[in-house]
Amino acid sequence: MLTTPAIPLAILSRRRAELGISLAALAQRSGVSEPTVKRIFAGRIGEASFANVAAVVDALGLSLDLGAADADQMRRTQARKQAERVARLVQGTSALESQAVDERAYQQLVERTYHELLAGPKRRLWTE
Repeated sequence: MLTTPAIPLAILSRRRAELGISLAALAQRSGVSEPTVKRIFAGRIGEASFANVAAVVDALGLSLDLGAADADQMRRTQARKQAERVARLVQGTSALESQAVDERAYQQLVERTYHELLAGPKRRLWTE
């Protein structure tokens, strides 16, 4: 499923100003309704469909860069998030039992879980 891309509004606005194109003309040129174009330029880009954003971007002579982020870095970032989530769950459970985990033990738990997640099956990184 494609979602609306995160495009800095400043880039779109700057390009529109450079071209001197009105929102009405941009709507006509892109084939996107004027209310949708206005929503995009009002900073509500998330309310527009991917196709509509792509059409506006194309009409401005820009392109959507679908370059990939570094997969290893994404896995490391996700492993860190998951490890912190697990550690918070352990810490919360321990606090309920009046055995709160101190900061040092918490950090050790995060690090150990982080490394275990990276060493294990990749699918474990993406489940809640």
